[in-house]
Amino acid sequence: MLTRVGVLVTGLLIGAMAPAVAADEEAKSPYGTFTGNVAFTNDYVYRGYTQTMEKAAVQGGLDWDSGVGFYLGTWGSNMKFGAAGEGSMEWDVYGGYKGAIDKFTYDVGALAYLYPGTNKSLNYNWWEAHVVVGYDFGVVQTSAGVYYTPDYFGANGNGMYYTGKVLVPLASIVEGLSVDGTIGRTDVKGTALDYTDYSVGITYAFKWFTTDVRYYDTNVRSEEHTSELQ
Repeated sequence: MLTRVGVLVTGLLIGAMAPAVAADEEAKSPYGTFTGNVAFTNDYVYRGYTQTMEKAAVQGGLDWDSGVGFYLGTWGSNMKFGAAGEGSMEWDVYGGYKGAIDKFTYDVGALAYLYPGTNKSLNYNWWEAHVVVGYDFGVVQTSAGVYYTPDYFGANGNGMYYTGKVLVPLASIVEGLSVDGTIGRTDVKGTALDYTDYSVGITYAFKWFTTDVRYYDTNVRSEEHTSELQ
């Protein structure tokens, strides 16, 4: 995982698929709702670090929403860390339960990060569980999350990730426009993998298309992080 200060530009296409014939029957379907997405980005950045050595990425996913809180999904992207014996793809599988109580939201789930074609000795595969809560104040939306893994990427041991986000809708200026700021903290036990990442972005959503332009950085140099993963 390498890092740099940079600008991330992402375009996302989203499409919904449901077994119900009429739109007003979707919520009543016993099979839930499926949603697919395809994204094109100039860099795949995860928690402040590029996953493609600062190269472009093509990504896509499929999500299932039960309509009663439970959800499942899968997502994939090209990747490149530059290690001998690694594959060229990241494949994620996730699931959980989410809901809302008035303006308060919650999400409890788990996600597995898989790297098909990568030599097992690299120990790239890992998983984590999370709890994320949020509150919509109207003029601003906030969320905070805690993530735990018993075996961080590269077999580096137990890891925690703490994150917070503040989003300000700008619908009064342009419908679908918003700005946000995020901050996260990674802490992997027994290693020097303790760092902070942050980003500031502007997002525009129009029907089935969303674009995101984002500045991101971390508080460590790329060589420091890379040395800990090797």
